[in-house]
Amino acid sequence: MRKVIIKTKLSSREKFEEKLSDIDLDFSAIYWQHDRIYIPRDYKKNANYPRLVMRTEMKSVDKPAKYTLILKRHIEDSGVDIVEETSVKDYENTVNIILQLGFKLDTEISRRRQDLQMGEGTVIYLDKIETLPGYYAKIESEIGPDDSVIEAKLDLEKTFKTLGESNFITSPYAEL
Repeated sequence: MRKVIIKTKLSSREKFEEKLSDIDLDFSAIYWQHDRIYIPRDYKKNANYPRLVMRTEMKSVDKPAKYTLILKRHIEDSGVDIVEETSVKDYENTVNIILQLGFKLDTEISRRRQDLQMGEGTVIYLDKIETLPGYYAKIESEIGPDDSVIEAKLDLEKTFKTLGESNFITSPYAEL
């Protein structure tokens, strides 16, 4: 699946949520995610290398955690992220496979997250990263093979600007 992703550091979480609420859009309940990000041993930044993410997600304390293996590849020259996800039943065995494939643990990110569906294929996330001050918002939008990446990014930026946010971030959370 091809995605265009735009992130911003929020100037005010309350004002951001208020503007969405004014147009009858509200975020989901808060849930917890923890990502362990694995990179190839010969990883070079900006070289379109894939990353593997083992995600643990807890949406409710009375339900078991959900585990997902995510393959992410950011194509630098196009600005597109290729993302494939698969559910994992055995976390430990999956991590052993990742390590045997030549990946190494690069970093871990824990966050409290809320999401908001903005139509088919587009989601806004509201994130509180444990190691970073403030709140962040991220819009992910799926694009088709014939869709313009530039137009999709401009549309997402316009959405944030309409909501009063323009402090765009291009780095992953792990690099902030």
